[in-house]
Amino acid sequence: MEGIKIIKRPKLKDPYLVVAWPGMGEVALKSAQYLVETFKAEVCAQLLADEFFYPTSSSVQGGILNLPELPYGKFYYWKNKSGKNDLVIFISNAQPDLSGAELYCARILAYAKSIKAKTLISIAAMPQPVEHTQDANVWITATSADLINSLKKYNLSILADGQISGMNGLFLGIAKKEGFEGFCLLGEIPLYTIQIENPKASCVVLEALAKILEVRIDLSSLLTQAHIMEDEINKLLDYLKLGTPLGPIGEEEIEKIKKSLSQITKLPGSVKEKIDALFNQAKTDISRAKELKLELDKWNVYKEYEDKFLDLFKKKKDNSN
Repeated sequence: MEGIKIIKRPKLKDPYLVVAWPGMGEVALKSAQYLVETFKAEVCAQLLADEFFYPTSSSVQGGILNLPELPYGKFYYWKNKSGKNDLVIFISNAQPDLSGAELYCARILAYAKSIKAKTLISIAAMPQPVEHTQDANVWITATSADLINSLKKYNLSILADGQISGMNGLFLGIAKKEGFEGFCLLGEIPLYTIQIENPKASCVVLEALAKILEVRIDLSSLLTQAHIMEDEINKLLDYLKLGTPLGPIGEEEIEKIKKSLSQITKLPGSVKEKIDALFNQAKTDISRAKELKLELDKWNVYKEYEDKFLDLFKKKKDNSN
């Protein structure tokens, strides 16, 4: 299959395909990553990136300059032992240049066709004039009136008019053009926090998805992150005496939130175990350091582990002398 590297060929039962890219509030990316981690989904294929991405800078680490790795696009699968539909999740950590979006989507859709994906699902953010302390709603739009009607029983707000920007919206439009059925779940976020990760929105999206797919998703650790984020925004707004700001919170304030989160985030036990295991693996195989860094960044705790992380490279250098 052109542009796709097949890693495994699992036997799938009427699979749904969930797709996600970075976007406002990281609602889509956070939701999909949480699904992969919670379900312990396994990689089954990879979208080759060199047609759609190119390096725009060099990275420097420990004084050494290198070209960075290109963004990834991976397909994960999960076998639903208690239900009728399996799940495949596509995650990319970057959006491609949208001038090449049709070819990019064609690669993903070719894979969807090969696994006989039943329905395609995207996730996005829905910026609204609401406060961060309010309960978040979930909005929905679909590729057909019939599909919308079949989903009305879940009491979701219907996005009657508007647009969904970036790949999280564009993908379903291109998929519909190619004859696929699908829907998009949009998690509501405050207009002034569009640049801040919003685990509360990801949580309500996954609650809705769990009902639709008739699966159970343990959202406890995501709820913990949502409470911490809400507290941090409250502290910041109180410090700045802003009340509810009219526009987006600035970059300097966002960095304050991230710094504070890195100091107080209470990691779930399973995540701490995973991080500790990755540290142990990286001691003997430094190539695992990349996966470890991604995990630390995902939970906003790199600063907490920074010295220990950098020690991995010092030991590698010492051992080579």
